[in-house]
Amino acid sequence: MKGKNIVIIGGNSGIGKAVAELAENNGANLFLYSRSGEGNYQFDVTDEASELQDLPEVIDGLVYCPGSINLKPFHRISMEDFKAEMDLNFFGAVRTLQACLKNLKKSEAPSVVLYSTVAVQTGMGFHSGIASAKGAVEGLVRSLAAEWAPNHIRVNAIAPSLTDTPLAQQLVSTDEKRAASDKRHPLGRIGTPQDIAEATLFLLDDKSSWVTGQILHIDGGMSSLK
Repeated sequence: MKGKNIVIIGGNSGIGKAVAELAENNGANLFLYSRSGEGNYQFDVTDEASELQDLPEVIDGLVYCPGSINLKPFHRISMEDFKAEMDLNFFGAVRTLQACLKNLKKSEAPSVVLYSTVAVQTGMGFHSGIASAKGAVEGLVRSLAAEWAPNHIRVNAIAPSLTDTPLAQQLVSTDEKRAASDKRHPLGRIGTPQDIAEATLFLLDDKSSWVTGQILHIDGGMSSLK
């Protein structure tokens, strides 16, 4: 990772922050973007008037971290809720990818990492909003991996299960809730931002140079074990 230019959207908290810290520790040059602009550049992925400013001329790695956890019964999810999920998780990623493509093409070994959720592969009640949006992300990953392969741009996604981030605090706000969440995972615990960051760095690194179009399930066994 030494000397690589890594653009991280949403790099000031949760998984994005963990990825930024790990990448920096491995010698990467970071370009962090967030809605607040805290720590680096301001970029609101849901605002069509907001633009990615001061991108590096060459982008070696692009990580799109914005996400949401809005769990509701299907009949209580409004069309506005569905649109908001798509704006943040999918259309924001599309805008970002289109803005960065020219600079990704200038890298010798460019890599893109997006995030999905275990709830796309494994049906889970109350997840229809986020599962629909992240399902679109998974389709985008596979399509772009094929389309951009001639340019040697690798495109992959990570599909975590519940991870201990600020977004998830309501789900693990008490000892009882955390214990119940831990118990649902075959490995006996929910994920940490570091778990996801390590997998992200693998996908950004040349060690994964033959990996593209994949959805990595980093989920404590939730998606495949009983």
